[in-house]
Amino acid sequence: MTTSITNRFVLLIATAAVAPLLVYGIVSVTSLRTGTQTSVIDGNLRVADQIAERIRLYIDNNVRVLRSVGAQLSGTQLQDWQRTRILRDHVLDFPEFRELTVFGPDRAVRATSRFGPPRVQAPDPPTVAANGVSIAPMRMDDDLLPSTTIGIRLGEDGWVVGELSLEELWRVVDGIRVGESGYAMIVGDDGQLIADGHPDEKRLVASLDQQQISPELGYATTLRGNTVPPVPFEYDGAGGRKMLAVAARVARPDWIVVVRQPTSEAYSTAHKFERQLVIAICLALLGTIVLGYLWGRSFIQRIFALTRVTRSLAEGKMESRVAPTGHDEIRELGDAFNSMADKLVELQENIRKQERQVMFGRIAAGLVHDLSHPIQNIGNSCKLILKMWDDMEYRDTFRRMVEREMQVVKRVLEDLQNIAKPIPLERFPIELNRTVGDAIESMQGLAETAGITLKVELAPEPAYIEGDLFALGRVYRNLVVNAIQATAPGGLVVAAVESQDERVQVRVYDTGCGIPPDRLQAIFEDFVTTKRRGLGLGLAISRKIVEQLGGRISVASEVGKGTTFVLDFPRTSARPVAQAAG
Repeated sequence: MTTSITNRFVLLIATAAVAPLLVYGIVSVTSLRTGTQTSVIDGNLRVADQIAERIRLYIDNNVRVLRSVGAQLSGTQLQDWQRTRILRDHVLDFPEFRELTVFGPDRAVRATSRFGPPRVQAPDPPTVAANGVSIAPMRMDDDLLPSTTIGIRLGEDGWVVGELSLEELWRVVDGIRVGESGYAMIVGDDGQLIADGHPDEKRLVASLDQQQISPELGYATTLRGNTVPPVPFEYDGAGGRKMLAVAARVARPDWIVVVRQPTSEAYSTAHKFERQLVIAICLALLGTIVLGYLWGRSFIQRIFALTRVTRSLAEGKMESRVAPTGHDEIRELGDAFNSMADKLVELQENIRKQERQVMFGRIAAGLVHDLSHPIQNIGNSCKLILKMWDDMEYRDTFRRMVEREMQVVKRVLEDLQNIAKPIPLERFPIELNRTVGDAIESMQGLAETAGITLKVELAPEPAYIEGDLFALGRVYRNLVVNAIQATAPGGLVVAAVESQDERVQVRVYDTGCGIPPDRLQAIFEDFVTTKRRGLGLGLAISRKIVEQLGGRISVASEVGKGTTFVLDFPRTSARPVAQAAG
């Protein structure tokens, strides 16, 4: 009976191992397929981008040639025969241009490199770009070779127009190979095929019905005028062969580069590894079942021990270790597991050290930033007092300066002390209208110095909460000072008290610069600040005070319009001692 139960248990363990391995196999095959497809698409996109960049450079170089020709002819008193000579020389120097013609403001021919009437015309105004360049759609010449027309405005002197051969683009496209069967093609801004690297598809360049013949042209047409990046396109090519196409836009002119490749070739490596992985997973499944049945009973308890230690580690008991026995793979697994646990402990300790170092670095940087200025002021004044001790007026100035700077130092140190431990608060009933009004009145001088209008809006009836008068005054001061510093002269800062049933709210809002959304959620964290100076502890301490008093603090902001901080407290029915006695 015991043997039967043990065998069934071993078979159960062996069978249970099949499901995780199957899941792993499915995930691995899917990840391999997705990763390979992404890699292939990215590689083809890079090829398309390179071709698009070469086309842009090719067009830009020839535009610069035309601009050079225009610079030689514009604003000069050359005769027509001299202009003709210059144009013919440039055609000889730059064989990409089959013809160069200069048109006057009235679109009349001034000079041409041809010995007969020019074949090109002055550009129509709608085809001219903002930079004064007009690029006509591709056309086939009498020799069935592609060409286009580029026009450059010569200010008020007319146009210089060149007929540009696109044979160089054919050579560029013919030199592109993606694998053994992948080719590139260029589609013009009018949807016409300009060049195709596939030997059997070059005839489409001169075809009158390209859209019906080539699905790649339909793909390129859907991309035209679309601002989103081109997405890969899979389709059935000639002979029902599945194809993958990717595209890239040419900056100038508005052409599309399409690179296509048979999916069987593009994903061949992925399919090969996928088959190997499936075979490996099947063999592993078979081996797991066989080994689980034959030898599982001998080490099942050791696996349970390993499981127990794994759970202990997951629960945070980092001192747990496996007591390895035997001399087989389970022993090696136990040793490896113990080594991993040791590494985890070491890594955890290193992370703690790094976190402490980062925290100390931020504190040190903040202290240096906030204390260097007052300490430097005190030091400089000490040097001067030695020379000006007899000057009673300066001695009084020195005393006020030292007291002021020491207050700054004391405030920084108090912030550090308060952030490290809870701030001791004494809770007693206070009236918010009065506390907010007193706080705003005490800061009117600061607001006037900054050129800010500081207003207070009180609730129509008394609003009582359980709070600490000094601590709340500190919160008000932090919020109002931050609002004044964030508001330009002439702006407005308002502190308002509002009663809402069982809650009382204090709103501090301004018309300042606002806080970016990506920084809004972190402003209450320690050592986070949007100002150039300060440790970034004011709002963190304010949140601690409000939460200790049972309240909540929230913020809403819009860049360029202002920020609103809301303090929300539960209302209390208790009254101050003096008022209750009266």
